[in-house]
Order: sequence, then structure tokens, then C-alpha cells
Amino acid sequence: MNKEFENILEKVSALYRKYGIKSVTMDDVAQELGISKKTLYLFVNDKTDLVEKVVEHTRDCSLSGMKDMNRTASNAIEQLIEVSQRVNDLLKDHSPSYEYDLKKYYPEMYKVLMSARRRLMYDAMIANIRRGKEEGVYREELDEEIIAKLHLLRMENLQSSELFEEEEMHSARFFREIFIYHIHGLANSRGLEILHKNMDRFVMNKKQEERL
Repeated sequence: MNKEFENILEKVSALYRKYGIKSVTMDDVAQELGISKKTLYLFVNDKTDLVEKVVEHTRDCSLSGMKDMNRTASNAIEQLIEVSQRVNDLLKDHSPSYEYDLKKYYPEMYKVLMSARRRLMYDAMIANIRRGKEEGVYREELDEEIIAKLHLLRMENLQSSELFEEEEMHSARFFREIFIYHIHGLANSRGLEILHKNMDRFVMNKKQEERL
């Protein structure tokens, strides 16, 4: 994929996440990109083709981002902090209508995306638990498969739950509490020490949110 087309997909992806898919026309896309529709159609055949390529690009970026965080985090708990913060930042600019539109108007693409997302999250959680055990920061008796599935189930249900308002779910306070809750279920005493040493990162996020 050339850089120009990659930039187009990133900008269109941002539009879809913010406004949903159905409401964003090809005219809107061309206007946002500052190009003509004729130029846009040099890269894609139609809107369906564009949506499909955006979904593929989103999936590939998620996988690439996960690999980068695996390399930079110094331990399993800091890795989870980085992953969770990345997910939380993405959700702040995410319209619920994006996945609703994808599911309703492009059901096959939706199935592919959800399957890839579940596999990515599940594999990442399994790898993180194994890393935490090897580093001696997670409880040795943890059942990796059950914990990974429970984590996936919780994350998916949170998005469809009516118990929390969108603003509350994307707040630093919510992120802090759910993350600490999760780590306390995984970590041993050594892991909890690492968590407490990183608490200033949550405080920083809260201050940044208050300034917005």
C-alpha cells in the first residue's frame, strides 16, 4: 500500500469513527481529503470497496500497534497500561453508529472485523498473562484461557451496556478504576507493587482530562 492511499484510509477511518458510516458520503470524503471524487475513484471502486479497505486498514493498524507495545513495555503490567490507554484514547473519538452501520449495512465485513478483533484481544491477553507469570508478577495458578475470555466478554459487554453513559465510560476515572480492578485479579504482591509505582500515570491522565 502506498503512503498516499494509507493517509486516505486513516482520514476516512477517523470520519467513520466520528460520524458513522452511513452518514458519510463519497462527496464528504472527497471534500475532507481535499481531492475530487474522480481522484478518489482512482483508489477505490465505490463506497463498499472503501469501507472494506478501511476495515482492513483498521485491523492491520491494531495488530501493528499491539506488536509495538509488546516491544516497548518493560513488564506485563506496564504493557497492559499502554494497551488500555491506547484503547481508551481510540474510544473517545468513536461513534457508536460506526459499528451499528457496519453491522447493519455491511454484515459480512462486520463479522470479519469482530472475529479479527476478538482473536487479537484474546491472543494479546493470553500472551500478557504468560509474560506476567514468567516475570513473576502474576499469580501462577491463573487459568489463562478463562481469564482471557472473561476479559474479552467484559470489554464487549461494556460497549453495549446502558449502565454507563458514554462520557463516563471514556473518562480517566472509569479507566483507572476498571484497570486497577483487573490488575488486582491478576497480580501477586510483586505485581501490585509495580501497579502502585505506576499510579502517577493515572493521575496524569486525570489532570489532562480536567483541562479539556
